[in-house]
Amino acid sequence: MLEKAKTILLHPRTLLVIFIIAAIGASVQNYLLGTHLYVAPRPGTYPVDIMNQPHLMSQFEGKWLTEYNNYVIFKGSFFHLLHGTNLYGLYPNEHWDFFKYSPTFSLMMAPMAYMHDVMGLSVWNLLNALTVFFAVRTLPFKDKIQSMLLWLVAMELLTSLQNNQSNGLMCGLIIAAYGSMQKGKPLWATLWLALSVYIKVYGAIGFALFLFYPNDRVKFVLYSAMWMALLFLLPLIVTPMPTLIWQYQNWLELMKADAAAATGLSVAGWLNTWFGLSDVKTYVSLGGIVLFLAQFIRFDLYKTEAYKIMMVASMLIWVVIFNHKAESPTFIIAMAGVGIWYYARPKTTWRTVTIVLAFIFTSLSTTDVFPPFLRNNFVYPYTIKAVPCIIIWFIVFAEIMLMKRDELVADRVPAIQ
Repeated sequence: MLEKAKTILLHPRTLLVIFIIAAIGASVQNYLLGTHLYVAPRPGTYPVDIMNQPHLMSQFEGKWLTEYNNYVIFKGSFFHLLHGTNLYGLYPNEHWDFFKYSPTFSLMMAPMAYMHDVMGLSVWNLLNALTVFFAVRTLPFKDKIQSMLLWLVAMELLTSLQNNQSNGLMCGLIIAAYGSMQKGKPLWATLWLALSVYIKVYGAIGFALFLFYPNDRVKFVLYSAMWMALLFLLPLIVTPMPTLIWQYQNWLELMKADAAAATGLSVAGWLNTWFGLSDVKTYVSLGGIVLFLAQFIRFDLYKTEAYKIMMVASMLIWVVIFNHKAESPTFIIAMAGVGIWYYARPKTTWRTVTIVLAFIFTSLSTTDVFPPFLRNNFVYPYTIKAVPCIIIWFIVFAEIMLMKRDELVADRVPAIQ
């Protein structure tokens, strides 16, 4: 009986159904929660952020906001693009916070923008959930291992879906780019990466994959340039070129201001909350870049499949823990990297203990599994959610730097085509 249940739970179709139910369920739940009246928090009780400034927050006093605010931002951005208004301005009568994505992203919201909210929100969340599902299915793991990885990230995915975030989409596109390169399809790989950049610029990290596929490097570069140019110009369908250039300038200005405003659930945030190091963000960012680039000096491993998949794991964790804007819903990306690391390496007790602790303190610590007392006095103040992923990234880094040329992906993974 137990084996039968295990077989059912680890069947890919079971996971597909669960991901679909989670996406629709989170959407309907958020819609039915309705609206709430905005009440400004007491000074000093809110985190440092570009939005959390008294003169900005005061504009929302007495406004009614939905429980699916992020989706409202995304949906509204299309109409702002269409009408030629500043995508990156503040719209207190519509939603809370700034829009921080590209004009191309705004255009891509067009189909959902004309739908009823509960339908559009469901489509949006389904897009995120299914992108993760099908991307993981491209990884060089057996079906059972793919399913276990999907179960591992399911909690983080649900968190992202409940917040109507784009992190599932980002996670899936980066993984799918690797899967496409493995199959010798640079045209599709570069499209996934270009799309990720026009959602969140850190998706550009995936372009480093071209180094590992020498036979496709020229195609990779040409296709990348083509997709980046096409996606840049795509909003011309609904807006003239001068307005589009103005929107990109506004986007750049907002990103500059945003970058200076917070530390997030990141290495910088951890150093601040644990050790009181509040002015180290620039040094942490530079150090993170140096360490990330150091992994590429293993030229002798560029054709080694174990190295390639470990680099994918490193990328997925790195873009979160060194991201000054990392928040709880972002960790679907990091936990996917943690899972890829674990299933690509030989099974050992210490690795199993490490990933279990990561699941507990990263995926569960911000849920109701942890009592409010622990969350409010331990998890949130001390950036606990980020700590396991920070530790695991340094483990991944060390294993990459010490990897031998003849190392293979774990024997639970079939030979890669």
